[in-house]
Amino acid sequence: MYGLSLLSAGCVTQPVAAPFGASVSLAMAQQVLDPMAGAKHAGVEGMGAQEAKSAYDAYQKTFRAPQPQPNVFTIGVGGTR
Repeated sequence: MYGLSLLSAGCVTQPVAAPFGASVSLAMAQQVLDPMAGAKHAGVEGMGAQEAKSAYDAYQKTFRAPQPQPNVFTIGVGGTR
């Protein structure tokens, strides 16, 4: 009889404290630098067309001819002492 009551006690939900999650909310609120930033600024300006095309072309160039990686694991390999 006692064994059954002990087994069923593990399935009971634990009481939750009232400020559960308050520490997470406080930590998130403390990480905000300027809470009114959305109201002050109209938006973020993007990159110009010329700069964007240049950046995109440089990105695409990395897939055409990837740079060969040097062999960095050459410890103790060499002809001279």
